[in-house]
Amino acid sequence: MAVPALTPSLLHTDAELPTLVLGPSLGTASLQLWGPAVPYLKEHFQLIAWDLPGHGESKASTEEFSMGELADGVVAMVEALQTDGVINAAQKLYYAGVSIGGATALQLAHDHTGTFAALAPICTAAKIGTPEGWMERAELVAKAGTPTMVVGSAQRWFAPGFIEKNPVVSTNLLHNLQDADRFSYAHACGALAGYDLREDLGSINVPLLAINGAQDQVCPPADAQFVAEHAPNAQAAVIDTVAHLAPAEDPTATAALLVDFFTAH
Repeated sequence: MAVPALTPSLLHTDAELPTLVLGPSLGTASLQLWGPAVPYLKEHFQLIAWDLPGHGESKASTEEFSMGELADGVVAMVEALQTDGVINAAQKLYYAGVSIGGATALQLAHDHTGTFAALAPICTAAKIGTPEGWMERAELVAKAGTPTMVVGSAQRWFAPGFIEKNPVVSTNLLHNLQDADRFSYAHACGALAGYDLREDLGSINVPLLAINGAQDQVCPPADAQFVAEHAPNAQAAVIDTVAHLAPAEDPTATAALLVDFFTAH
């Protein structure tokens, strides 16, 4: 196990604004996932995204990592950007992530209390799937590659009709998946296999906004409600129009929820 080195993407730089760190979903790069929402967020925040190992801008991982180590990697990236002056340490830090990036939000809230003023886990849960399911997927992708995931992901990621109405956005995201390093993808599956924060939510006191899509088959709205009911300073919201990739599917609704929540904290 090792803390992965994560590469940031500077989506909007303005050190006078609070920084919002944006996390990816499994199989996507943050630029394509969060790009549609940037116009609605950039007036309020400096926007810095990160990519999973072997996805987007980040180098492939050479060994397995846990969700705790992934969260450690995010904090190490943020600290490096503060040292370089990209992030103004005097300004507040916020975090929003999707799917595994949303699970990272809960992991950060649990492991790194005080780093972020508030966090938004999006299209995620305190436990996703089963360990057996994730290890089976890891084995398949390590052997046969990420293209084996494209058809199923297209069905899970997007609400009905989205691909037809938004061919560029959906194609870019599915290309991210095809281009992802197979072993890094498998390592991320392994991290999710060992991830379960359901019993730990009660100890998370940082403000949380759990946002899930009404049409999400992977992490339905009940998962956001579970977080809201078990973490003492959490609330839940549902976006009716989306499945599993809220910032790409409905950037205006996603951004509006984030702006309202973060500016209140």
